Amino acid sequence: MARNPQTARSERTRVALRRAALARFQSQGVEATSAEQIAEDAGVTLRTFYRHFPSKHDLLFADYDSGLQWFRGAMAARPADEPIVESVRAAIFAFPYDVQPLTQMAAFRAAELDPDRIVAHLRQVEADLATAITEILRRRFGGDDRALDVVVTARCIAAALFGAMEVWMLRDRRTLADLAEASHASLTALESGLGDDGMFRHY
Repeated sequence: MARNPQTARSERTRVALRRAALARFQSQGVEATSAEQIAEDAGVTLRTFYRHFPSKHDLLFADYDSGLQWFRGAMAARPADEPIVESVRAAIFAFPYDVQPLTQMAAFRAAELDPDRIVAHLRQVEADLATAITEILRRRFGGDDRALDVVVTARCIAAALFGAMEVWMLRDRRTLADLAEASHASLTALESGLGDDGMFRHY
């Protein structure tokens, strides 16, 4: 299905802003970089910048936002009868990671931002991921009789993945291979506590 032209244009703008921000952050640091400079480098107005990002610091988390959009599409393509943890694992590990920008942004976040700000943003992304998983489960199972199963399963999966990410971020060495290993381990541990179909059972 073809994407809405406005949506495609918005995605291109966000990508341009992320690239411009990364280049500026690398050359002069986060605090010395202004939103005006990023917008100019990306070829957009300052007003357009703020339409996409509340501040330059939010660009440090743009990889999570784009990843979540990709995750929704990947999950929608998984078989409806597949256990949800298996679907999540397949979607995450099929993501076309661009290693260098991701690791650079992670380094900028660790060096430039207060840890409380990082944790607060990750909590929001975790909630967004839980919402995305909830939507998939509701489409698969539907019905109010499994509402508790859906909510608990979605939140447990999101918490497991972001728990792995928090541990990874505290390490001295932060490679994507290490993050992948931690994420896989967290999902495998979670699977052992779910039912045969990968869903929490409250009855």
